[in-house]
Amino acid sequence: MLALRLVRLIESHADRLSQGLTHRLENDPHCADMRKVPRQELAARSHEIYRNLSDWLLYKTEHDIEHVYTEIGIRRARQQVAFSHLLYAITATKEHLWIFLQDEGVVTKPVELFAEMELFRLLDQFFDKALFYLAAGYESVHVREEVAVA
Repeated sequence: MLALRLVRLIESHADRLSQGLTHRLENDPHCADMRKVPRQELAARSHEIYRNLSDWLLYKTEHDIEHVYTEIGIRRARQQVAFSHLLYAITATKEHLWIFLQDEGVVTKPVELFAEMELFRLLDQFFDKALFYLAAGYESVHVREEVAVA
């Protein structure tokens, strides 16, 4: 499966990808609130996604994604990261992958284009679910705060 070869390429460059993404998140004004997240936590989170991408795409269930990303949403809300900055950070994580694959020039044959398209589909599904559960976790903190005030 060619898509798996692309995922393995990403996983083997997890350190480089994580460092680049962490630097971007720390310096991009669209997600300046991510600076409220300790650098080590930010780096560990991005490294975990990149290093274990095949697990996330092929083996983790929607329940696994729900559990992890709801908790992250709750944590970021408690760290007072603006919701828009959090969403931008997640989309930047995905975009960082596209740029990496483009720079690596892994697509040279038509059959590889289909593999890349399949990978993009799987990644889109994963990140879409992650965004939903991240938002649900984030919102749950604010709902609890509103109930506590009332």
